[in-house]
Formats: sequence, structure tokens, C-alpha cells
Amino acid sequence: MVRYAREHGVKPAARAFNTTPRTVRKWLSRWEPGSLRGLEDRRQGPNNRVSRIDPKQRAKAIELKRKLKSWGAERIRRQFSLTISEKAICKIWKQEGLLRKKRRKHKTRNDLREIKAKWRLFEQIDVDTKYLFDIPEYFIQMKRHNLPRYQYTARDVVSGLQFLGYASERNLSYATLFAQIIIDHLKACGVNLEGARIQTDNGGEFVGAWSSKEPSSFTVTVQAEKGLLHQTIPPGAHTYQADVETVHRIIEDEFLEVEEFRSTQNFIDKATAYVIWFNVARTNSYKGRKTPWNIIQERNKKIPPQNRNIASS
Repeated sequence: MVRYAREHGVKPAARAFNTTPRTVRKWLSRWEPGSLRGLEDRRQGPNNRVSRIDPKQRAKAIELKRKLKSWGAERIRRQFSLTISEKAICKIWKQEGLLRKKRRKHKTRNDLREIKAKWRLFEQIDVDTKYLFDIPEYFIQMKRHNLPRYQYTARDVVSGLQFLGYASERNLSYATLFAQIIIDHLKACGVNLEGARIQTDNGGEFVGAWSSKEPSSFTVTVQAEKGLLHQTIPPGAHTYQADVETVHRIIEDEFLEVEEFRSTQNFIDKATAYVIWFNVARTNSYKGRKTPWNIIQERNKKIPPQNRNIASS
């Protein structure tokens, strides 16, 4: 094209190569003998773009991400009222090397949210235990201050309200005590547990010895309450406990990985504050951006505010 244009002119070259004179002139201006640099794409906008991101907001986004490594842009922007967009926050984090690869999630075959939303409050409470000594950020503090090694977790499937207990051992006695505290607490708040169920896996802290032919003390304690049932999931069917397993991941990301603890009492104080925040102030995108307490008040306004948190050790 360049040779033809120089020999015959710009417009004849445009007609011969089925393009416009403007394009011919552009390639004439870019052509460099013995080089292919003229074929490289060139940016059309100004070379010196003015950043519209407030430096203070940028610094705040970086500071928050370094402290809350597992939090996403949407949650950090909402919780801390940042004025820049989620896209801008992600771009800042990428530039600073703060983005980490997300874990691959299993594809959900059936979405049971709509079905579970039709259940009544506390119709099913999922209970499980969490090992805390395999969390690197927590392990050193656990050793230094003799912090709890296990977390006992209960979560209402409908509202998402959670209850936490902590102990140095994972055994039937602690699990039974945890269940009794929750049952007594809910009854004191006027919650009707008749027809409800507490669901667990088949761990020894819930069903006792595998060879036992008698119900465990956990089962006996739960079913001593009229109409309340203890049911276990099929062996290996961990998706049945998805609600409590999900909150385990959230607690690790938002609390155990980012907080610093000075003593056992300091740990319990912070755990209590976290539970109150989770149950009262933290919105859940999977539940219509409502807090557990919002959902409880929508379903039953007679339940008093004391039902919003419980932390025992």
C-alpha cells in the first residue's frame, strides 16, 4: 500500500485497496523502512490520563485489604462507606498485588434457598464443630495465650442467626452442654421448639461411640425437650450442613484471621462482639441483604432482643 500510494497517490491507493484516504495517510505516516513497529496498536486517548480516584480513598482501600485479606470489594465498600466503585477498588488491589486467587467452589446442583425460606424460625438448627488450630493466623496466638482449640457452632437455617461456644476439647460433654445452653436460651426467649430439629453430623461429640447401641447424652438432652428432634446427616453428606459450614468459612475470614488476642478473656470478649455484629448488623446477600435479626423481627416480633447473641466457653 505504501509503495502504491507513493507512486500513484493517496486516493488511487485508497480505491485500489478498498479503504479510505485517511487510512492510507495513517499508514504512510507510520511506515518505517525495515521495521514492523508501524503495525502495533496505538492508544487513541491522551497519553497522560488524570486519575479521578481520591488518594485518601485509595490509601483506605489498600489499608483495609491488607487487614481484611479475605474480604471482597463489595463488602469492604459497603461496610466502610468507600466512595469509589468496586471496579476501582479491585483495580487498586491488583496494582498493589493484594488480590489472591479465589478457591474454586463446588457447583450447586439444587438451590434450596427458596424451600428453606418457607420453614418457620428455628425449625432446623445446624450444629457442628470447627478445628481452630489449623488456622495459621490463629495458631501462634492460641499457643501463646492458651486460647480455645475448638469452636462449637449452631446456626438457624432460616434467619442465619448463629450461636458460638469455645472449648479446649472436642467431646460429647461439651457438645451436650452447648446444646442445653441453646435450648434453655431459646425457651427463655419464648421460642417454640415443638416440631423443630437439631441437625448434626455423625461425629463422636454428637452420637457418642460408634459401637454404642444407646442414644448419646447429646441426643437424650435434645429430645428431652418436647417435640424437639436430634437428626444426623447421612455419612459423608457434608452438603446437608451447608449453612453451618458456610458460616465457619465466614468466621475464619472475618474474625479469626484478622483479629489479635491478648488473653483468653480478650478472645471471649471479641468473639461476643463479633457474634452480636454478625447477628444484628451484618447483612447477608444470600438472604436479601438482611441481617438475621431483621429476618427474626419480620417473622416474630415477640422475640426479645436478648435472642440476638450467645457466646459461651
